[in-house]
Amino acid sequence: MIDRRHFLLASAAAMLPTAAPAAWRLRQPAPRTLDYGPAKLDIYARDGAKGDPVVFFIHGGAWRLGSRDNVNAKPGFLLARGFLFVSIDYRMLPQADVATQASDVKKAYGYVRANIAAYGGDPDRIVVMGHSAGCHFAALTGFRGGLPGVAALVLDDTEAYDIEALAKAQGGKLRPIYAQAFSDPGQWRALSPRPISGRPGIRPCSSPIRTLRSARPPRVIWRIGYGQGAPRSRCSTAAPIRTWRSTAASARTATR
Repeated sequence: MIDRRHFLLASAAAMLPTAAPAAWRLRQPAPRTLDYGPAKLDIYARDGAKGDPVVFFIHGGAWRLGSRDNVNAKPGFLLARGFLFVSIDYRMLPQADVATQASDVKKAYGYVRANIAAYGGDPDRIVVMGHSAGCHFAALTGFRGGLPGVAALVLDDTEAYDIEALAKAQGGKLRPIYAQAFSDPGQWRALSPRPISGRPGIRPCSSPIRTLRSARPPRVIWRIGYGQGAPRSRCSTAAPIRTWRSTAASARTATR
């Protein structure tokens, strides 16, 4: 379990602007880089860390770009508030398809959960945060049982919760950034984080928040970032947006 204060502070880190205060960057120690198998990950820990809650970060980059270095001021901000921060790499398109990338994320999470205590983290208080493509992976693995024991999910800015609905909203054909990642329509359902149709008590395209609540889930915070003219599919309901706005306001209060 992770308490409300730590959950809100972790969520606040997702909202840090690109030009975040330099002081937070200066507080960031050099990370410890480890090999978890398919790729590498960085661990940022404060001196004397012991049993700190962990933020496990998955970077974005359209499934083909980016690296674990894309952390902005998140480590400094979170270490100053008693967290340990982990940022992972995963294999990129076209070397690895999206399903393989999701498997990398699960392996990285399993490695961190098994080993993080040795670096000052609490394996039972891991918050998984993802941005853009990383948000897609956090939702896909988190909603489908690939992150056992995860305490919370911070989902920051993706349209890829339901690939089928996204394609329909885009006139039956995915925009290039999505078409390159999800080229096989036969895989769209398997690669969509939304609940799987046919599960008892779950309607197709029901809200993932509703589904998670029914299963005693980790805490979830949503930030659904849509560009101008982007679709709002049936799976992208107002509920996640309301949840984000109310929790974001609480997070700003908690960090003052």
